[in-house]
Amino acid sequence: MRAFVTGGRGFVGGWLAAHLAGEGDDVTATDAETDVTDEQAVVRAMDASHPDVVYHLAARAHVGDSWREPLDVLRVNVLGTAAVLAAARRAAPEATVLVVSSAEVYGTLTPEELPVREGGPLRPATPYAASKAAAEQVTLQAWRGYGQRVVVVRPFNHVGPGQAPTFAVPALARRVLQARRDGGRELVVGTVTTRRDFTDVRDVVRAYRLLVERAAPGEVYNVCTGRDVAIADVAARLMALSGVELRMVTDPELIRPVDTPVLRGDPSRLVAATGWAPRIDLDQTLADVLRGLEVDGDLNLGPVAPGAKAPGAQVPGVAS
Repeated sequence: MRAFVTGGRGFVGGWLAAHLAGEGDDVTATDAETDVTDEQAVVRAMDASHPDVVYHLAARAHVGDSWREPLDVLRVNVLGTAAVLAAARRAAPEATVLVVSSAEVYGTLTPEELPVREGGPLRPATPYAASKAAAEQVTLQAWRGYGQRVVVVRPFNHVGPGQAPTFAVPALARRVLQARRDGGRELVVGTVTTRRDFTDVRDVVRAYRLLVERAAPGEVYNVCTGRDVAIADVAARLMALSGVELRMVTDPELIRPVDTPVLRGDPSRLVAATGWAPRIDLDQTLADVLRGLEVDGDLNLGPVAPGAKAPGAQVPGVAS
């Protein structure tokens, strides 16, 4: 297949491009050089690749940032999605377009609503979540109004080597390694009682490719494991894997204005459509994140990108 990936040099995009190339696909990956809100620019980029499938990953993806810059998050995530869909209708009208949303669109859930299914109500509680819910509607309207082949995915929390330190797991991993290096006794944390459904990014991108091959157009699919883990447990596992014992200390600056207490998904629709199952357990993911941040036993203050191999981590190259 010929694949066009927006945001293809970001964390998930890099892993996706590498996976697609490993499966024999011809991959064109764009990033900051193509403004996804500029339909003409996206058309020009697509015209050069004539894709069979478009993976739309480019987005403002940090929940915390969305509180500070809500208008730009809406611009990129909603108008960018509309522009990519319109560009695909012009440059690749037969292509399947997979649009990446987020499990954040579900918002705060009661215990009775867990694990959440795709038909559950959307109650976005953050500007980021609202932007993704709106982008979903733009995408599904393209299916209903134009007959455009689209698939919407709602990934739950995904982690792995190369993720930016602005996200919870790599931020915790860095602090653990810094404390080990410096002989510290404390681990600064935000809210650790929240529970999330974590999937390794390498399993997530496998699901994306399977869905463009086998999913029903116009459908929405959770991408998750169906199991939730407390952030406190993630921190404890990181400490155990690093061989340190630290006292967790809450920093009020790291606490979000609104945070969903528990988020756990039901992946049964994804499994039924594709046969997908996660292959990498959380301990292996966390070990790989830690190894990706270490160089010769010390802390590498720069994140490891998918194009670079960290000691002990299986990091494929990226085709562009």
